[in-house]
Amino acid sequence: MIKIIMHGCNGKMGRMITELVKKDDAAEITAGIDTYMEVPNDYPVFDSIEKCNVEADVVIDFSNAKAMDGLLSYCEEKGLPVVLCTTGLSEEQLAKVNEISKKIPILKSANMSLGINLLLKLLKDASRVLAPAGFDIELVEKHHNQKLDAPSGTALALADSVNEALGGEYTYIYDRSQVRKKRDSKEIGISAVRGGTIVGEHEVLFAGTDEVIEFKHTAYSRSVFGKGAIEAAKFLAGKEPGMYDMSDVIG
Repeated sequence: MIKIIMHGCNGKMGRMITELVKKDDAAEITAGIDTYMEVPNDYPVFDSIEKCNVEADVVIDFSNAKAMDGLLSYCEEKGLPVVLCTTGLSEEQLAKVNEISKKIPILKSANMSLGINLLLKLLKDASRVLAPAGFDIELVEKHHNQKLDAPSGTALALADSVNEALGGEYTYIYDRSQVRKKRDSKEIGISAVRGGTIVGEHEVLFAGTDEVIEFKHTAYSRSVFGKGAIEAAKFLAGKEPGMYDMSDVIG
């Protein structure tokens, strides 16, 4: 049984993971951390990680960048593995994550979905075959109308996966409206759609002569990210210090 500290337990993802873990025979949440304390929980909740005196095997973090420094210091002191799901970290914080990963295992990924991470792997194989054969590569991502950033971090991760497989020779094009010219063969077009309550949809198209191959992932609820985080926590517990990502989880 893997014992988890849920950092950010009373946020949307924290509550979702709490419910998912209740149905998981291989994991349990032994403590939560959140400044908002008005939500009833089946485990003790502390308003700061420094006050937590409950033993655990791993931390899942879905909080905010402001809480990152305290979390990293606590995990370093306790020797606790941590699954980092918080986004928007500063360059200084990212450098600290890399430094502390020399002492404890840390898993960080642009997207916690198992499906997306399998797609990242599949795209590498497809790119190596299709790009040399003259296929153009386009990526379309869709999210809800409250999302602030565009393109999404996941869209960029997908593009990076393709570009890495192709030796980094491709450039990213986000807007074709300002320049009137034919498409370059060494570019990846990335388009963002914002509307309604779309949780997340990513489509990568390889367009060749008289044929198109499409890779598509659709998230119908945020639970896919919670399930991925739980699987990541199970994987990370007991591992050697170092930086890990979801590609390690799916093998």
